[in-house]
Amino acid sequence: MPILVLTIVILGLGYWLHRRRAKAQLRKDWLATPLTDHERAIVHEQVPLVRTLPDHLQQKLEGKINLFLSEFDFYGYNGLEITEEIELSIAAQACILVMNTDTWFDHLTNVMVYPGAFRAKQAHHDGYVVTEVNETRSGESWSRGPVILSWDCVAQGAANDKDGHNVVFHEFAHQLDDLTGHTNGVPILGKDQTFARWERVILDAFDRHVANTERGRKTAMDAYGAENHQEFFAVAIETFFEKPERFKKEEPKVYAELSKLLRLDPLEWTQ
Repeated sequence: MPILVLTIVILGLGYWLHRRRAKAQLRKDWLATPLTDHERAIVHEQVPLVRTLPDHLQQKLEGKINLFLSEFDFYGYNGLEITEEIELSIAAQACILVMNTDTWFDHLTNVMVYPGAFRAKQAHHDGYVVTEVNETRSGESWSRGPVILSWDCVAQGAANDKDGHNVVFHEFAHQLDDLTGHTNGVPILGKDQTFARWERVILDAFDRHVANTERGRKTAMDAYGAENHQEFFAVAIETFFEKPERFKKEEPKVYAELSKLLRLDPLEWTQ
């Protein structure tokens, strides 16, 4: 290899390593940075669930919130102006899912926010026939793309943390699911988890949920979880945080798997 080419390669590698170390240090700094008193007051007002967290989890959550705000941009649509309240509320709810793990939203690009429910095209397949229809949505999660949210639904979901409905939890659960490269209800599992057990537990619970939904039986989980495995996972995450006692009673094995996955047990701070 000519000396000039070798020199360029070495310099390029050195620059890449420097940027990588600098980024890692910046992330470390953000994770160690608490919110200001003003920011903390906004989070506690916008997301009541955060008030119930033990101190060590609140500290971890605040670092993740700062990292989230430093890495992801927010864009408002249909006349919505992005405010500090909107950014902190969404970041706080999203980061609750990852506050006690090293998992991060590596495939997320940005957050798009509409003032209310929005219209999105959905393709329906019937054999070789594909029909596109406009559907009303409260949120969407794109693989290797943005999360799209309705601010009205975000605020409502955060304000009522006992109803099992939280659009931020739901859509960012899809982001976690997508980290494997496929959104299929199987996220990157924890070190103390196995795919075989996850598959057995989740598939059994999904089949029960589908049966209950078809018979009109109400359970802790919303009926939307019966759509497919990825929606079951997202709805289970919502239920895990907002109806932990009932959820653990009805589906103790699913609750245990989610607790291992997120390294959290909401029953420790909600009772």
